[in-house]
Amino acid sequence: MTETIAGRAGATAVDDGRIVELTEREEQRLRAATSASHALFERAARTMTSGVPSSYQVRDPWPIYLTEGRGPRVWDVDGHEYSDFHNGFGSMVQGHAHPAIVAAVRERVARGTHFAMPTEDSVAVSEELARRFGLPQWRYVNSGSEATMDAIRIARAVTGRETIVKIFGSYHGHHDYVMVSIGTPYGEIGPDDDMASLGYGEGIPQAVIDLTIPVPFNNAAAMETRIERLEAEGRPPACVIMEPAMMNLGVVLPEPGYLEQVREITRRHGVVLIFDEVKTGLCVAAGGATERFGVRADMVTLAKALGGGLPSGAIGATAEIMEVVASDRVKQVGTYNGNPLTMAAARASLFEVLVPDAYAHLDRLNDALITGCDAILARHGLPGYTVGISSKGCVHFSDAPITDYTSFMAHQNAALPELAWLYNANRGVLMAPGREEEWTLSVQHTDADIDRYLNSLDEMAADLTR
Repeated sequence: MTETIAGRAGATAVDDGRIVELTEREEQRLRAATSASHALFERAARTMTSGVPSSYQVRDPWPIYLTEGRGPRVWDVDGHEYSDFHNGFGSMVQGHAHPAIVAAVRERVARGTHFAMPTEDSVAVSEELARRFGLPQWRYVNSGSEATMDAIRIARAVTGRETIVKIFGSYHGHHDYVMVSIGTPYGEIGPDDDMASLGYGEGIPQAVIDLTIPVPFNNAAAMETRIERLEAEGRPPACVIMEPAMMNLGVVLPEPGYLEQVREITRRHGVVLIFDEVKTGLCVAAGGATERFGVRADMVTLAKALGGGLPSGAIGATAEIMEVVASDRVKQVGTYNGNPLTMAAARASLFEVLVPDAYAHLDRLNDALITGCDAILARHGLPGYTVGISSKGCVHFSDAPITDYTSFMAHQNAALPELAWLYNANRGVLMAPGREEEWTLSVQHTDADIDRYLNSLDEMAADLTR
């Protein structure tokens, strides 16, 4: 049972005052325990904006600074050990410092780290990705943002069209064309058949925003209606880019038949279908969500887990689509594309780490985590349910099913995920921050790590309901 959604009736509302009280208590406990992180933050903020390398690493009043990771655990500058369910925003499904990857990178370092020329490892990786995802042609990049950016450019060249369609609320990287309709307040979303195109932060040209049209997840009819309207307006879309399972609202799985409908709609309208598997690829099955759900897109984008901890990304597509790259109509370039260190790590990961036994292990652990979380919610009468698929999962603290961004914003309790993050951090469990993040297990996680997570949730649930 590796794809699970379990609802529960009869839950009682949680007192907001109690949430505030516990949040204040747990925040004070964390601050007291992370004085070395505080000191490092004050030093970092003098030369590094907000004291962090990326805005997604900001945490008020200061972030936790880490020193090392081994297996399923990480350590911070204050010496605390955590079971790591953050895993680099889902990048480290291999776990930290996996011996096979360490050996491959160590051997490669000694023979040169960068040439801007192809190596044999890059060939082996493309062959294995073609086998796993059923797409014959591949190119490399260095991040998920680069992968989706290049994939969209390729789709535009293939179709001769400019407009793109994305799922409202989905994150596809930080380039302008997809920094649209993410993190939008509930009152600004708009109806399913006319959702608002809104820039995610400043600095994005309005002309670019207007080229990106959002539609709801799990609603194929709304997608087709919007595509037909774009056609009537004389601006048919070049592509639909989407996560086959949404991974930035916790986890939202596709409803039965939805992906098949999307595949049929895009094919009928001559629209390139891009599955953004930056978070699902190699994490929910050997062939990602493509394998798990049995629907093949025209293009797939990968990153995160591909490099085993090194910056990586890849684009897979049909030979017909990649002809625009092979003919040099599209300039798919990058100095570090196919970097030897990344390719050595990816090869070791694909052939020695992310093998069938690893996915069986992930499925077993995730099932135990899902079952345990739902049992805790039910025992304490907390609103919510757990959803997961292989290495990915989350608890939705919601009084209704979450099927898309609109339902997420309407029903998800914003305060409980923050409280859960604090409980976890104070009890040796590191999670990605924010109510929209999911957990990621690694092949090196054990039952003891699962128990640590469940014990933290159980303690929070008891404190909330006593």
